Amino acid sequence: MLYFSRIKIITVVIFTSIFICLTLTNFVKIDDNLFKKKINLGLDLQGGSYLLLEIDNQPVITQKLQNKLSSLRKYFKENNITYKNLKIVGDNLISFELKNDQVESFNTLLESKDNDNLINPYYQRYKSHEYDVNISENIFNLKFSKYGLVELKKSSLNQALEIVRRRIDEVGTNEPNILRRGSDRILVELPGLDDPERIKSLLGKTANLTFRFVSQDNESGFGSEKLFSVDDDEELIVSKRIILSGENLVDAQPRMDNQSNETVVSFTLDRVGAKRFGKATTSGIGKRLAIVLDGEIISAPVVRDAIVSGSGQISGDFTFQSATDLSLLLRSGALPAPMNIIEERTVGPDLGKDSINAGIIALIIGFSLVIIFMFYKYRFFGLIANIALIINLFLLIGVLTLFEATLTLPGIAGIILTVGMAVDANVLIFERIKEETKIEKNHIIAFDSGYTRSRTAVIDANITTLISAVILFFLGSGPVKGFSVTLGVGIFTTMFSVYYIARLLTSFYVNKNKNKESLI
Repeated sequence: MLYFSRIKIITVVIFTSIFICLTLTNFVKIDDNLFKKKINLGLDLQGGSYLLLEIDNQPVITQKLQNKLSSLRKYFKENNITYKNLKIVGDNLISFELKNDQVESFNTLLESKDNDNLINPYYQRYKSHEYDVNISENIFNLKFSKYGLVELKKSSLNQALEIVRRRIDEVGTNEPNILRRGSDRILVELPGLDDPERIKSLLGKTANLTFRFVSQDNESGFGSEKLFSVDDDEELIVSKRIILSGENLVDAQPRMDNQSNETVVSFTLDRVGAKRFGKATTSGIGKRLAIVLDGEIISAPVVRDAIVSGSGQISGDFTFQSATDLSLLLRSGALPAPMNIIEERTVGPDLGKDSINAGIIALIIGFSLVIIFMFYKYRFFGLIANIALIINLFLLIGVLTLFEATLTLPGIAGIILTVGMAVDANVLIFERIKEETKIEKNHIIAFDSGYTRSRTAVIDANITTLISAVILFFLGSGPVKGFSVTLGVGIFTTMFSVYYIARLLTSFYVNKNKNKESLI
């Protein structure tokens, strides 16, 4: 155990040096790609905003049911199936009634395993139904199955996660942390951001953009609805028929209109959108075209000429900031469902600085007490343990730097705990060596036996702690994860520092002083 080959010594020195250099990159600027990495500070250390968003999936469910309703109506028409009372009941199920002689033919559709199955398209792939069907005589009730709801929520969450990421990236926040939480929540951490109002405004908007003509009638009918116009400060009656949606937008940018000297949002459409927009504006000259965002009319200009170029502009009472935010929303796309902020926290930079100072003071006090105790208890071998302890700290921070981990206040607690655990391992080894020297006069054999016979106890103690760290990582939330990561990494660096660094230094000293009467 005390023998080290030259290759092993060189390997240990190189490995340790690399991670010491990685640690120093957090304090000294080095122009190298490998050594440009740094530890990121969490919200509780550098301040920032924490937002927990929840997706409201009910509008998505209603929209899906409406789409299915249209598909069923088309299917009944194409197959000459007579139906009545086809409607959505309570925003959660579709109900309709068939003639007795046509019930069997519709049941055949329900049981079909075809990929194009109108009711259950997932069956062939997943052996599961998207809709549950309840039949009472000749009345059919269709609603989402548990599997169908899981698929819908999963799709909404994935889409919302991507759009939230796009919106935050467009704003240019520093090192944002965007994570899914459960089946319908998104966690957003924005370090360094102490004023979350603009972000909240951007994330709270669905950004569902549509272009529709203002109705010529003064009363709302079956194919129209009343919407509030921000521009006119009144309600306007607009057609429900959507000419164009935000899906056809390729780009949107704020700019100044040279003629009116107003801030506007210019937009560019894709090929399909340009064709539709050109056709609509050609036939709608003289009409007002309502630009509807999230159920409100933000602008309703009169169409003077046909717009066939595939580009246009949205005017309104915009400041440059509001035009920039609207452009950002349109570029990032519409959210699949509304999102609500259910939890919000803001940590000021001063509080974060106080947390860092408190953590550093705690680390220094704990570190100093451990060093004093080890030196008092084991003299020169205590000094070796202290050197290994300092190198262990560098190794731990170096590993966190390599992976650009985010350090939180619980993470600092994990580092402090690692210091104590590293000392435990050395205490176990040195106490075992003391016992071996009582029965073995050869110092090299006694020290070798001490390291060998204490290894089982040291490894067992660290494995049990590692299991706890793994459980905390997979079952804990953000701050707990930070603690478990530093604790887990600290276990590996502790084992390395004890069995390579401290043992190497011990072997040098013992081999040099093997003829002394007493060493420990």
